Amino acid sequence: MAYKISDACISCGACAAECPVEAISEGDTQYQIDPDKCIDCGTCAETCPVGAPAQA
Repeated sequence: MAYKISDACISCGACAAECPVEAISEGDTQYQIDPDKCIDCGTCAETCPVGAPAQA
């Protein structure tokens, strides 16, 4: 199950910088995760200072 970034995202980019498969990109209002690239490793959730990424 791929991770998804909630509305709590503050667009700091910490998760994108740490994603090992580059599944995270900057969207219009917040970062987003490409579910086809996400490998469910949880690095984004561990890195995020506000806990925005979570399993969908």
